[in-house]
Amino acid sequence: MIMNNRPFIVFILVLLLISCTNNQERSKLPAKPGKREMADLNRYLVSKDRERIENYIERKNLNMKESSSGLWYYIIKGGSGDLLSDNDKVVFEYECSLLDGTECYSSEELGPKEIIMGRSEIEAGLNEGLRMLKPGAEAIFILPPFLAYGLLGDRKKIPSRAVVVYNVTILYAR
Repeated sequence: MIMNNRPFIVFILVLLLISCTNNQERSKLPAKPGKREMADLNRYLVSKDRERIENYIERKNLNMKESSSGLWYYIIKGGSGDLLSDNDKVVFEYECSLLDGTECYSSEELGPKEIIMGRSEIEAGLNEGLRMLKPGAEAIFILPPFLAYGLLGDRKKIPSRAVVVYNVTILYAR
């Protein structure tokens, strides 16, 4: 009778061994971070981004201001007319680069960008910056990752957690 139950007993022993091994492996894994740890990590990353941006501004000797959202901007030329707002059709030239100077996208390569304010999908920081401008204006915007392409980048030319610099000239708005 014991001989007939041998495969069953072996099966039970194997299951016990596997379950013990899995419990040991699980106990070695770090605990999932809580809300507090995630908030601390986010504050740390934002402060590091700010430090990188401030170093860039200092290196380039730019006279930039920071908005309440964290967008850095410098309006080179004011333009004329009304500020850009929702439903305005806007055409602008641009150069998008990383802090190290690597060019990612430009209107020279891809042609001027045409958007409808408030309806087109563009980076939150670029949307905010364009709203500070009038037709004919020129500006530089520095977008921290949380106002640009975030944790993942664009999966093409902009890497994860990249700070993005936009040089923009408004060609047309109505």
